[in-house]
Amino acid sequence: MSGYRAREVARMLGLSLGQVRAYVRAGFLEPARGPRGELRFSFQDLVLLRTAQGLVSARIPPRRVRSALRRLKEQLPEGRPLRAVHIRAEGDRIIVGDGEARWSPESGQVLFDFEARELARKVAPLQLRSAFEGDASDWYERGCDLEETAPDEAAEAYRRALELDPDHADSHVNLGRLLHEAGDARAGAEHYRNAIELSPGHGTALFDLGVALEDLRMPAEAILAYRLAAEAGCADAHYNLAHLYEARGEPAAALRHLRTYRKLVQ
Repeated sequence: MSGYRAREVARMLGLSLGQVRAYVRAGFLEPARGPRGELRFSFQDLVLLRTAQGLVSARIPPRRVRSALRRLKEQLPEGRPLRAVHIRAEGDRIIVGDGEARWSPESGQVLFDFEARELARKVAPLQLRSAFEGDASDWYERGCDLEETAPDEAAEAYRRALELDPDHADSHVNLGRLLHEAGDARAGAEHYRNAIELSPGHGTALFDLGVALEDLRMPAEAILAYRLAAEAGCADAHYNLAHLYEARGEPAAALRHLRTYRKLVQ
């Protein structure tokens, strides 16, 4: 039977064997059982366990963590894994983000203030005009400032930066990410490739390209991009490689990358 043994999971996540079993008993996850009743963890189980560990460490009560994870799995579209979102504690709140929105899985409430978005939309043209005389770096910085509140205007700022300097790699990366998050993975990948051509060791561009290629259902190409990102020092690339290798039926390679990821983030 495939899957990771409890001892392997404990070593990868820096937990004791007793802690792993305690998380299972507490109901944070429901791993499969082997022929002798031993625990067998999937990659998704590792994501759940790591998330629960982080939230409990942030002093979120276990009952709320269990409830939030259960509700989150119900809120995500069918087929979308937990690894596609970021889950963290902010004070006493559990917050989920997917690059486009932030919400509370416990209430389902979107946390971005609507009035703030409308204000940002009104102010953004003024901000853009104030940067009209700037160079590519000025437009890039303006785009960074606008991303959180006015992504469409941020994209225009990055396009303006690239008009002024087609070799501005970071503008390609950020514009690619905005297009990707808006649902156009192919356009995003094109900008990531442009950035990599300009800066071959650009770890962020390589990692983002890997994510886009996964979304385009090109796992072999995604693995290559993640390998290069890992060589550039991107820890998260090892995490995503582990998932892809597990999906390809290569558990040894998946385990190796999970161990490397754990070492890098400790």
